[in-house]
Amino acid sequence: QLQLVESGGGLVQPGGSLRLSCAASGRDLVYYAIGWFRQAPGKEREGVSCISDSEYGIYYADSVKGRFTISRDTTKNTVYLQIDNLKPEDTGVYYCSAGATYCSGYVLDVCDFWGRGTNVTVSS
Repeated sequence: QLQLVESGGGLVQPGGSLRLSCAASGRDLVYYAIGWFRQAPGKEREGVSCISDSEYGIYYADSVKGRFTISRDTTKNTVYLQIDNLKPEDTGVYYCSAGATYCSGYVLDVCDFWGRGTNVTVSS
């Protein structure tokens, strides 16, 4: 029983920063690949980043590369998504997902578990 809970979203101005958290309970996240997704208003859900259990398994979509940073804190059983220099197009609901397979680039291949999402709104 793996449960994921996202937090850290909010309303920010362009250029601001947020740190999203994906806290897990029930199972150890070190055994899962973790993907971050987002869904903008009126748009389809898209993958933005994925991290495997390997230091070398970190990937980002081109649209967020250089601004987003994914990391894993084993002690807290939590995966983070640091977002810097936020843009209006970053607005959307952000979800984390866990899968027992691997990252297919910046997209988690198989999403076995999902959080409920956290809202990010970037507006001036």
